[in-house]
Amino acid sequence: MAERRRDRRVTTGLDRLVAQDFDQLRGRRVGLVTHSAAIDARYRDAAGHLAAAPGVRLVAIFGPEHGLQGQAQDLEAVLEAVPDSRPAAPSVRLHSLYGATAASLRPTPEQLAGIDLLVVDLQDVGCRHYTFQATMKYCLEAAADLALEVLVLDRPNPIGGLAVEGPRLQPGYESFVGAHDIPIRHGLTMGELALLYQEDLVAAGKTVALEVLPCGDWDRGMWFDETGLPWVMPSPNMPSLDTATVYPGQCLLEGTNLSEGRGTTRPFELCGAPWLEPEACAATLNATGLPGVTFRPARFRPTFQKHAGVDCGGVQLHVVDRDAFRPVRTGLAVLIAMRRLAPERFAWRTETYEFVSDPIAIDLLFGSDRERRAIEGGSSWEAIAAAWEADEATFQERRLRIKRYG
Repeated sequence: MAERRRDRRVTTGLDRLVAQDFDQLRGRRVGLVTHSAAIDARYRDAAGHLAAAPGVRLVAIFGPEHGLQGQAQDLEAVLEAVPDSRPAAPSVRLHSLYGATAASLRPTPEQLAGIDLLVVDLQDVGCRHYTFQATMKYCLEAAADLALEVLVLDRPNPIGGLAVEGPRLQPGYESFVGAHDIPIRHGLTMGELALLYQEDLVAAGKTVALEVLPCGDWDRGMWFDETGLPWVMPSPNMPSLDTATVYPGQCLLEGTNLSEGRGTTRPFELCGAPWLEPEACAATLNATGLPGVTFRPARFRPTFQKHAGVDCGGVQLHVVDRDAFRPVRTGLAVLIAMRRLAPERFAWRTETYEFVSDPIAIDLLFGSDRERRAIEGGSSWEAIAAAWEADEATFQERRLRIKRYG
């Protein structure tokens, strides 16, 4: 099956828009929400295409977290205009949707002025924490308020569309890393998420005119390396599909004083802290029997962020069966094991995170304080994850209504 998939070239929404000669955009004043990972089969990005497309007037470009060129680190404010990211048309307005305040995350009516159609083309990685889908949600909400039409150019979910994993988001814990009530690993494409968000806007009494230009020849069981598409880093610490595979669980470490491997060449695959012994970490985690993964003792020295310039002990995650691997359960188990190995040194991250000071980061990432309280109470990862099963089953049922791929 895998070999058959690799023989089949998937087309993205952008590829299909180009093949259709930009018919949906002709005669329209267009705003584009995009970044450098949004490329077609010939490695040309969406901004360049729309700037040069005949009959299309590109009015404004909106860049998400990390900037139009994906150069900014996490939590780093991006300026309104980046000189080397300006498209061919000098009159195009550039706006950042990740500035220095929470208000900057949403496009304003002034920024959307003079636009007939808002096009969204962003490469997601299949995780609630990854903020591009939150940016899309905020754009849909802004479009609904202004009766602005939206076209989403769809792209494959890199880690596949079959598995759903993790707890739901509870009311009161919404943030940029948890903008909607979906599991941590949602198993949807950006286009399908847009349809889900549209459905909930309608339920709230708002309407948005949404069209999704779907991928061609993608099915839910396909991983990104089976699509024939090139991998372009959607953010500085997402260098490969291996990173995306472990990210839904390993991102939980951002809510602690453990290093999640930022500042190394293997972010999210490496993790640990200066006070941990690699052999003890690996032995503890390998004894858990987590499916599809092996933990190798590792020492690493981050070059920036947590523990920069200091040798850390910990593990590297090696995914040996990605279909069996459960990243969110694995990340939970890693967090618990490393906390238990050095409880006097472990701490939750308490500084402001994604513009929110309360709740703290780990609660925003899990979507409630339930998991943190269970960890503090000594619960096992198995017991905590068992409570997710009802949420996962409910979401599997819900997404049947909006799934667009077999």
